[in-house]
Formats: sequence, structure tokens, C-alpha cells
Amino acid sequence: MSDPNRESEAEWKARRGRNIALALGLILFVVLVFVVTIVRLGGNVANRPL
Repeated sequence: MSDPNRESEAEWKARRGRNIALALGLILFVVLVFVVTIVRLGGNVANRPL
């Protein structure tokens, strides 16, 4: 591991960019799974027996 006290500005920006890209990818994946689930259950939710 690199020492955070000795890392350059470019390394810090690169790591931050990777973290943001990873977070956005994870959020998009969760939204995709949610949308697919809603679409697949959409017709059946209204016809559930009480």
C-alpha cells in the first residue's frame, strides 16, 4: 500500500476518480436490478389475492 501522506496530487485525483466511477457503476447496477424486478412483477402485483 502506498503511504497516504506521500501520495501526489495526481495519484489522489486518480484514486478519487476511480472511486466515483465505481460508486456510479454500483448505483446504476442497483437501479437496473430494481427496474428489471418491477417490470417482471408489474403485471402480477395488481392481481394478487388479498
